[in-house]
Amino acid sequence: MSTNPFDDDEGTFYVLVNEEEQYSLWPTFAEVPQGWRIVHGADGHAGRQECLDYVDEHWTDMRPKSLRDAMEADAANSDATDSRARHSASH
Repeated sequence: MSTNPFDDDEGTFYVLVNEEEQYSLWPTFAEVPQGWRIVHGADGHAGRQECLDYVDEHWTDMRPKSLRDAMEADAANSDATDSRARHSASH
């Protein structure tokens, strides 16, 4: 029976990140997929738990970057609209 290389406690891994700032644990023997870059384990010697710890420490917001950016823009627009409404109401 074959084992999943992502679950290999003895394996070496990279931590990858994509343009949406989503993280992935990736075995070093596999080619890094297009659109992803290595952010941890580039020396090829990082163990699975070390990489998981890195992901836990650095991937603190699971929302894709485009969603975070859109939500921040909506909040900024809402704040500006509220400010204008308060200013108009006071005059």
